[in-house]
Amino acid sequence: NKKDMRDMGPYPVINGGISPSGYIEQYNQAEGTITISQGGESAGYVNWLKTKFWAGAHCYVLKSAETVVNRYLYHFLKSKEYKLQKCKYGAGIPALARSTVSALKIPVPPLAVQREIVRILDSFTELTAELTAELTAELTARKKQYEYYRDSLLNFDLTYDLSNILGLSELGKMLRELCPEGVAYKKLGEMAIVVRGASPRPIKNFITTDTNGVNWIKIGDITPGSKYITKTTEKITENGAKESRFVHEGDFILSNSMSFGRPYIMKIQGCIHDGWLAISKFEDYFISDFLYYLLVSYKYQHIMKQKASFGGAVQNLNADIVRGLTLPLPPLAVQREIVRILDKFSELTSDLASGLPAEIEARKKQYEYYRDKLLDFKEIKTSGK
Repeated sequence: NKKDMRDMGPYPVINGGISPSGYIEQYNQAEGTITISQGGESAGYVNWLKTKFWAGAHCYVLKSAETVVNRYLYHFLKSKEYKLQKCKYGAGIPALARSTVSALKIPVPPLAVQREIVRILDSFTELTAELTAELTAELTARKKQYEYYRDSLLNFDLTYDLSNILGLSELGKMLRELCPEGVAYKKLGEMAIVVRGASPRPIKNFITTDTNGVNWIKIGDITPGSKYITKTTEKITENGAKESRFVHEGDFILSNSMSFGRPYIMKIQGCIHDGWLAISKFEDYFISDFLYYLLVSYKYQHIMKQKASFGGAVQNLNADIVRGLTLPLPPLAVQREIVRILDKFSELTSDLASGLPAEIEARKKQYEYYRDKLLDFKEIKTSGK
């Protein structure tokens, strides 16, 4: 029961989902067991449990006979997972009948053959796991390297020296020529307009499906890790827009609660509610991308989080805090050069990040291809002839 489970614990509770339902102090199944989800959207999902676990009421537990190697049975069932998922029934919560699982016909070659098939297929899965771990570690290292150079290049007490160490001769030359006395600092409120959003209330009265409505920007419209706001799922009426805060393409918006301080650049125009702050009219001082790199850097993210928290209780990030941020103001030519350098670092990291799932998917398909070939005994027999 839910009341018996915790978020963490020694033994996972396996039910109808792909992930554990929770954790408890007891187990009723040994490690190395096969389960199949019985109910829900993931009904038919075949899983291999490496640890002891508690099997709940919404999964099937499979135990192989002496003539079948358990791991061989798992690989075979995994190859039929898509068929099991097609056999779900029920208009409400989908379910998989026990009779459907029991009716599956399984090829049973000699145990020695089964063990060899398991050895081959497990080698594929192990190689995929190793590659995933290596690529993930490489991506993490690249991200940390990028963040280090970004934050260092934006710390103008260090930038002069770093430009020589990193071989960034053009940047070093610009800094010496254009900023011989050092880079000036000014408060953001002196260089831009910072305001809080506003919400028409009750908001449900102003939501519209009219294509001519005004974009209504919410946290849910953000893609994790994104730099831009490009679309919204909802629109509000023109009357609603009059009671809200309108932002233009190129303006910045920052969330002022929860993950407060994370900046996004508007690629569209629309209205923001009071969970956002907007920054505009900064073009005389900052290139948009340079300001973005500043605001997303560790230093200014830390300052905003620190000033928005008092005594451990998280408060809203208000407009005065953002206006009070003291930012470096290098010449526009220096800003462009720093943006060019950081864009290259960012591009390398993004390429690796996008390549990781593609490589994992390619390895998964390779495993599935050989698995299906090895478990098609008609084809093996024909090939043998």
